[in-house]
Amino acid sequence: MNLREKGEMTFLEHLEELRWHLIRSAVAVIVFAILAFVYKRIVFDVIIMGPSNPEFFTNRLLCRLGQAMDLPKLCMNTKPVLLQSIEMAGQFTTHIKISLITGLIVASPYVFFEFWKFVRPALYTKERKAASGAVLVVSFLFITGLLFGYFVICPLTVNFLLNYKVSELAQNNIKLMSYVSTVTGIGMTGGIVFELPAVMYFLTKIGLVTPDFLKQYRKHAIVVILIIAGIITPSPDIFSQVLVAFPLFFLYEISILVSKRVFRKESASLAG
Repeated sequence: MNLREKGEMTFLEHLEELRWHLIRSAVAVIVFAILAFVYKRIVFDVIIMGPSNPEFFTNRLLCRLGQAMDLPKLCMNTKPVLLQSIEMAGQFTTHIKISLITGLIVASPYVFFEFWKFVRPALYTKERKAASGAVLVVSFLFITGLLFGYFVICPLTVNFLLNYKVSELAQNNIKLMSYVSTVTGIGMTGGIVFELPAVMYFLTKIGLVTPDFLKQYRKHAIVVILIIAGIITPSPDIFSQVLVAFPLFFLYEISILVSKRVFRKESASLAG
């Protein structure tokens, strides 16, 4: 058993340990970022530009659904978008930004693992066992939220913003970085929002949240979720907002179940 396991490390030794965890995480991100930089056609043309492409999976699926239900408005992003770069180094800096974000996303499970390795020695044996699958769960939630944001929210948002006009006299000439920031921002936001059950697990564990509290404020949560859905999907149609709000409702209910399970175990532990 090393000094860290015994809790005998000094403050500076803890900082040194943290530094190496951060360095290894950064190396992993950079390695994947370099790969993303090299395979820029796949990353940019296929992935980043995907939500604006008529052949994108979600766009084709919604269009087929719209034809079956006689709702032509569901056929979105029917025309490929043309972006413009108005700065000398605009495309190069965008390429670097996309590569770094891609590296962070792909390396995220390893980054979570490094964070867990740093926190793990400070936990009791029982707490380690209870949180043994934390890295897997957190990674799964993040990737799931990322995919939800990319495949569901991005096409809806891109379609609305590209076609919205305050006046027929104003044309939409979209900047390259603006489009990239919108798509990557929505994806990352989805990944963070889907961490809600993990956050509730932690808050219940430290006693800040109880399942009764979450149940009591369920109606308030519904209102907040609808507001969030309205913000995330600027499209005014109800279908888009429901499509986004439903998974958030589901996440909140999962959070209640997670909180209930943790609260029950903590109560049993105290009683024993």
